[in-house]
Amino acid sequence: MYKVTIINDGVSTVIHSPYVNDLKLPVGTIKKEINKIDTFNFGFYLNNPAYGKIKPLKTLINILNLKTGKYEFEGRVLGPSKNMDSNGLLDESYECEGELGYLHDSVQKHREFRGSPKELLTELLTYHNSQVEGYKQFQVGNVTVIDPNDYVYLYTSAEKTTFETIKEKLIDRLGGELQIRKENGVRFLDYLERVGEDKSTEIKLAKNLLSMSVDVDPTDIITRLTPLGTRIESEDEQATDASEARLTIESVNNGVPYIDSEELKAEFGIQGGSVTWDDVTDATNLLSKGRTYLSSQKTSLNQYKIAALDLFLIGLDIDYLDVGNSHPVKNPIMGIDERLRIIGKSININEPHNSDLTIGDKFKTLSEYQNEANKSAQKVVDLQNTVSRQSQTIAVLKTELTAVDNAVKEVQQTIAENDIPALEQAVADLQAAIQNLNNAIGQIPTYGLATPTKDGLMPKSDKAKLNLITATKSVNLDTLKTKLDDLVRRVEALEGANNG
Repeated sequence: MYKVTIINDGVSTVIHSPYVNDLKLPVGTIKKEINKIDTFNFGFYLNNPAYGKIKPLKTLINILNLKTGKYEFEGRVLGPSKNMDSNGLLDESYECEGELGYLHDSVQKHREFRGSPKELLTELLTYHNSQVEGYKQFQVGNVTVIDPNDYVYLYTSAEKTTFETIKEKLIDRLGGELQIRKENGVRFLDYLERVGEDKSTEIKLAKNLLSMSVDVDPTDIITRLTPLGTRIESEDEQATDASEARLTIESVNNGVPYIDSEELKAEFGIQGGSVTWDDVTDATNLLSKGRTYLSSQKTSLNQYKIAALDLFLIGLDIDYLDVGNSHPVKNPIMGIDERLRIIGKSININEPHNSDLTIGDKFKTLSEYQNEANKSAQKVVDLQNTVSRQSQTIAVLKTELTAVDNAVKEVQQTIAENDIPALEQAVADLQAAIQNLNNAIGQIPTYGLATPTKDGLMPKSDKAKLNLITATKSVNLDTLKTKLDDLVRRVEALEGANNG
């Protein structure tokens, strides 16, 4: 499935082959996550062609997915680790980082910038490219993230790498996601509102879902918000307070600097917090922004961890489980039936169909949070009812079993205490008949079915006789006991009459 190749000064060496009984790495794991640098960890024994050829930060490495025809990982090898196990077997292991890591190899400069997000990304990459080797350079790709005014005003620092600057000045401020794309040998860096697509392939229990866990984090909820605006310079020229005052909403909110969400308070209690808008200079506008933030606030962060089979790799699904794509996820046991997005993935190159997925940081609104809580509570009630019904059924069965056991014991005791030769003989005959029937079944030939007119598993004559044997009804031990008791009374009455 995967072919792993290292490159030193343009010379390629295959160190892992996808073919059976060929060159293999004993360990190899790819980890991919949105807006983070991909990693690949691998190890090899000393007989691998990679031995002696790894140069940290210089050796390039790529992993080709032969099923999709695309590279699952491209990057460089970082530092080594040498190990010896208890049997004295030596091996080496390495950690690798994806091509996005090249943006850490350049440092930006101090600049005052005014312009659009695309113009800023262009300036950052142009300066990056001026500092690094050709194989580490990026061209500006598709940019779909925009500022509401398509204009940003900021400063960049000479203390930050290009990657840190892109994250701090673009992703953290405006959102969006990075994607590396290659066309005709040129590496492009796309800055998109979202990478990936909505896929139809389901991740579903009893199909490809192996295990699932969910973490819910409502700790960042704010139910009492203090909106803060632009900084207010002190009138005291001698003031040295580093914490400058900011515009608040007190003047337009009855002297109160905060606003509450009564609905959220009812659910979570008072959870105070502040949000700052540096560009807001009017208290009325600040109040409006605070109310908008409070009403649109998400209340909990759900992150799912999933182990799933990627059936695309064996031709049973039409879509590949890839980072950025969303899929319908169905797990009725956990009450999950919704479209969720893959934001992280771990791939074992020796077992590519088994993927560990991180299903997106999906924020829940208050109503969604409450609905899920209600669903979970109802499922607990349903489960309790089911357990109760099963307990009742088991109790009934235990009672009936006890009654049958007691009836059998009474029959045995009756036989033991009374000398009834005829009854004993009848029981003996019954046992003999059962034994004879078992013997007859064991002697049935192993050829075709028999009919009253054609030999088969038994002679046709035996089949005709067997057809005359019918079971009129099931045996009830309580009825048998009653009949035995009646028989005993009759025998005792006869003996009394004869003695008289």
